[in-house]
Amino acid sequence: MITVCNDSHSDFILLGFSEKPYLEKILFWVVLIFYCLTLAGNMVIILVSSKDPKLHIPMYFFLCNLSLLDLSFTSSCVPQMLVNFWGPEKTISYIGCAFQLYVFLWLGATECVLLVVMAMDRYVAVCHPLQYTAIMHPKFCLQLAILAWGAGLVQSLVQSPATLQLPFCSHRRVDDIVCEVPALIQASSADTTYNEIQMSIASIIFLVLPLVIILSSYGAVAKAVLRIKSAAGQRKAFSTCTSHLLVVSLFYGTVTAVYLQPKNRYAQEQGKFLTLFYTVATPALNPLIYTLRNREVKGALGRCLGKGKGFHYRNYSMEKI
Repeated sequence: MITVCNDSHSDFILLGFSEKPYLEKILFWVVLIFYCLTLAGNMVIILVSSKDPKLHIPMYFFLCNLSLLDLSFTSSCVPQMLVNFWGPEKTISYIGCAFQLYVFLWLGATECVLLVVMAMDRYVAVCHPLQYTAIMHPKFCLQLAILAWGAGLVQSLVQSPATLQLPFCSHRRVDDIVCEVPALIQASSADTTYNEIQMSIASIIFLVLPLVIILSSYGAVAKAVLRIKSAAGQRKAFSTCTSHLLVVSLFYGTVTAVYLQPKNRYAQEQGKFLTLFYTVATPALNPLIYTLRNREVKGALGRCLGKGKGFHYRNYSMEKI
């Protein structure tokens, strides 16, 4: 049976949690609170890291990139999400959906690569502290940041057009809270084998491979730390990596579940909550994870507010995190 579809450039309907309107009202306020925390927390990190000379080091340069990425990532989808949660209208224009998909894929893939870069920075800091400044010099750090943003952009420019060119049925219902690849593929009336293969390859390149590299780098870090005879030295070395590992766990734990899980009704429902977590909760938690246990950021924030007393900054390849 051949399914005839209407104009491919008409509006989409993001179903979200429309069958549970009471839940959407609760989620509206939860998402709004987390979005405000995301804006405030990440803007503070960017401003403090750029203003305080003591934070002009590779780790905080990459952290600024992560904060800028999180600000853009959430702003590309949360406003539309709030509109859909609040009222009965669940529509999003074709242009709006396309923009959301392009930005979503670009920044999502960029974050995967950027987390690898940050893991490499921690590896060099712990395993090669004497060569840290020579290896992680400003020009190289800038090149790594450009690589992360560029790789994400290439991924988006390859996969987004292939997804948007799919024919969609006349009802154009997308069973998700945002326009992302798995949900759009399921909404299509055509054979999506090519798109699914493309998504699988992209998942291996931007999810599986980076995760393997990150875990391998921290395996090397663990071996290096265990060779340190001082217990205090071991704790200090491990502390330089715990914040980043927690961020990696939160991001990859949810994204891989969405893009690599089997496609069925239960997985689709579960995927909406996972998508909600990595688009709303994770960007809000990242600033808290990096600042609550970070003496340098708290000290810099205190100085910016005129309340800090300052401290002696030592060996930034092994700073306390």
